[in-house]
Amino acid sequence: MRFGSSLDFSDFREYHLGDDVRHIDWNVYARTDKVYIKRFLDEQEMRVHLLLDSSKSMQRKWLFTKQLAFSLGMMVLSNDDRLTISAGQKEVAPFRKKGKSARKLFEHYISNLPEPAALSFAKLASFHAAKDSTVLFVLTDGLEPLEEWQHFFKQAPRYSHDIRFLHLLSEEERLPDFSGDLRFIDDETGEAINVTLTPNSSSSYQEKRELHEKGLEALCRKHGIHYLQVSIEEGIQHVLFQQMARKKWIE
Repeated sequence: MRFGSSLDFSDFREYHLGDDVRHIDWNVYARTDKVYIKRFLDEQEMRVHLLLDSSKSMQRKWLFTKQLAFSLGMMVLSNDDRLTISAGQKEVAPFRKKGKSARKLFEHYISNLPEPAALSFAKLASFHAAKDSTVLFVLTDGLEPLEEWQHFFKQAPRYSHDIRFLHLLSEEERLPDFSGDLRFIDDETGEAINVTLTPNSSSSYQEKRELHEKGLEALCRKHGIHYLQVSIEEGIQHVLFQQMARKKWIE
């Protein structure tokens, strides 16, 4: 299994401060007056980083997130490539190892990741451990405001030229089965709100949810970041061997 191979040209994305100016395509600039850089797939040693959202909203998705991270990480190590993984916050030490011999250590690391407890991911995520990654995977539920994701996406391309955003959603979030008078409490801020769920309020929720998801995907596209929405109920095998394989994220 590989996450990409050869030094062949891949595609373009917008130039960001800190990018290697040698990769600017001046022909595209001459035609469009916009600065784009060429992206390449690296045939040398793969350096794959997994960046996990460890904010509180991920608690109900944490087992799936760890299983997916474990599957991807084992593929990397089994191919004798270099793997780093971090839980998004500086307080949690990252995992950095290479090759098949590190698989037991990686299993121990994943098993002992603390439960999500951070108040923010998009705004406070640390990219330090992801520096110079060939491929950077971001595993998140994407629930924070688009303004905070704009800040996140502006930073991310400085650390990897191939970023793959896995947007993890649950059935409960997409189609909540609630009715009547309820009290919702934000997992991350603790803020509470009383609501009466009616067909109109449910319809309004769906509209806002879809608007947020489309906005998140549009931000990814703007910053040259690959986007994939994942339903956790469909399971790890479906995500890996159907969705990711179809997009040629893994081979």
